Amino acid sequence: MLGLIFAAMGLYRIVRLKGEIRRYKRHLSDRMEIEAEAVQKKSTELERLKKENENLRMKVASLSDFPERRLERDLEIYARAEKRMVVGVPGFAGPWESAKHDALLEIQGEEAGQSLPKRVFARLFPSPRDEKAALPDATAQQS
Repeated sequence: MLGLIFAAMGLYRIVRLKGEIRRYKRHLSDRMEIEAEAVQKKSTELERLKKENENLRMKVASLSDFPERRLERDLEIYARAEKRMVVGVPGFAGPWESAKHDALLEIQGEEAGQSLPKRVFARLFPSPRDEKAALPDATAQQS
């Protein structure tokens, strides 16, 4: 009788453990399916983002082909480089600022017609308002 009780208890324990193993296998397969779906979603999202990144890179490259955009980009590069040089290099700020000021005066002079080619063309082909300035004064000739 005692042997039958121990056999029944052992059989019960074996059945219970087999059921638990089946439950763990179902849990593991469910978990693997969920993880496989997550990996699949991540890979499709990664591919989508790679394509979008490539499209954006191509758009940026095509937009930078325009001369105006290229000039703006160069100007931004020079502005950033200037800022780094002024901050980082001792002794650079003074000469750089004076060179910028000289360049500004030169450009203002060119815009006002004081550059050499503009002066030459202004003397050769005076505009009606500049004719008086181009002709010598009558008072200057008499003296």
